Amino acid sequence: MDLRTRVLGIALGGIAALLVHASAVAAEAAAALDQLFADERAALYAFDPLTASAEGVREHETRMPSVSAAAQAAWLQTNEALLARAEAIAAQELDAQQAISLDLFRFMLQSRIESLRFREWRLPLNSDSGFFSEVLYLSQWHRFDTVDDHRHYLARLADLPRYFDEQIANLRIGMADGYTLPQAVLPGTQKGVAATRFERAEDSPMYAPFARMPAAIDAQQQKSLRREARRVIEGKVFPAYARFHEFFEREYMPAARTTLGASDLPEGADYYAFLVRYFTTLPDADAASIHALGLAEVARIRREMDQVIADAEYDGDFDAFVEFLRRDPQFYASKAVQLIERAAYLSKTIDGELPRFFATLPRTPYTVRPVPAALAPNYTAGRYNPGPMGAAGEYWVNTYALHTRPLYALPALTLHEAVPGHHLQIALARELEGLPRFRLNLYPHAFGEGWALYAEKLGTEMEGVYRTPYEHFGRLSYEMWRACRLVVDTGIHAKGWSRQQAIDYLAANTALSMHEISTEVDRYISWPGQALAYKIGELKIVELRAQAERELGPKFDIKAFHQAVLANGGVTLPVMESAVQRMIDSRK
Repeated sequence: MDLRTRVLGIALGGIAALLVHASAVAAEAAAALDQLFADERAALYAFDPLTASAEGVREHETRMPSVSAAAQAAWLQTNEALLARAEAIAAQELDAQQAISLDLFRFMLQSRIESLRFREWRLPLNSDSGFFSEVLYLSQWHRFDTVDDHRHYLARLADLPRYFDEQIANLRIGMADGYTLPQAVLPGTQKGVAATRFERAEDSPMYAPFARMPAAIDAQQQKSLRREARRVIEGKVFPAYARFHEFFEREYMPAARTTLGASDLPEGADYYAFLVRYFTTLPDADAASIHALGLAEVARIRREMDQVIADAEYDGDFDAFVEFLRRDPQFYASKAVQLIERAAYLSKTIDGELPRFFATLPRTPYTVRPVPAALAPNYTAGRYNPGPMGAAGEYWVNTYALHTRPLYALPALTLHEAVPGHHLQIALARELEGLPRFRLNLYPHAFGEGWALYAEKLGTEMEGVYRTPYEHFGRLSYEMWRACRLVVDTGIHAKGWSRQQAIDYLAANTALSMHEISTEVDRYISWPGQALAYKIGELKIVELRAQAERELGPKFDIKAFHQAVLANGGVTLPVMESAVQRMIDSRK
């Protein structure tokens, strides 16, 4: 063997050894990542049994979470330890999908840790709902095939008194700290609290699984289970609610703060700054820039709304047109079933258009239902309820106060809450394969709400969705509503706006009913920052689509663009932007 051959052999052997070493390092990093993800889910399920049930894990289904101050402190330490392990993993050794998972995992943990450090658990309710209303529908997280299934559910209901007492203790800590809901929104919250009063067990949504039981359970066992359900609900659950009702009206309402914005809370400025970053998923986002962006968007959309009024040949100005829309009976259903049926018709019309825009459609179906009566009076116009893993999704339409639920807004609402908005996006995310479990239900708000708002605009490219100038105006009014949120949320929580100021601003710029405007403003007051997610996310998706159309020209494919946006499930805006850029580069 000559010298050149020997040198080449040594070099090749060295390269092979390096490759073997690199492969071992990559495998070690991937194994550490997988173990970290598994440990986080196990810890989360132990801390929050409701999440375990929602994700199909039945190990903890006989109990409610422990939400005490001590439990929250321990949960903070657990997440800090998990984040430290995440930071120690060599990200450069991971493949592309593993790197995305690590990025999203760190976002999730960092957000959770900041929330726990600000002790958000002191305020487990808002203007339209809270722990007291959410538990009314515990049955949706359970299976009811066997006698044991029913008994596990009853054991969880029997644990509600302890859970309620811990929540009341947390609220008292908030009262002592000045960390409460503002008094201005409490009338709406009080309506929600009052709606959880029932005379008999059979009147409560909690009893629903016992009203109709599987034929496999014999009649005697069914009778026994119903008797036990009445005993638990009337003997344990109702007294827990009664204690909460009394506490809320006699202690909490008089002690609630008279200020309005998040910045008025203890550590308020820092807290709102965190919320702005969290709900936009942008590490450099700030309230001042978002407020200015909102003002610019309001001005732009107003010009489009004025054009629709002109196209409709309406003889009057903007204010007169909006008043016409709010008052004319032709725009409102007279019966709840009419509103539900129209929403269902729109849903199926849109379903038929989806193959033109999406290469992959979800296998999971969805249905259309009214908002539950206990929630409806102070609830938003509609919402999507994904339910537990494996269940059909539910598009909720609010049939309370029909004169405030305009039909011209229903196409935009349906596109947002059902398809191709929340149902399509969430169902596709849950059906992804080969990803860690935490990603199947991960919901960064700017992505999820931004996608749903983009879906409203996508409806203009579909046949048979927006059929009249009024429905086009309804869509623009909904977009304007989300632009106003940028102004109103930052106005309330960073600039000292009053509740009336916020109401007047929405009334002057949208065609929303005054009832909906007041409930929405109360929502923004009691849930700071969340309202920013919609427009920030939608603007980024629109920007990325324009970039893809510009750079790809005739090679642009709307299905490929949507696939790039949705293929990774719920993500932060920076992760989504990187995914779209990779699609653009590959198609060039």
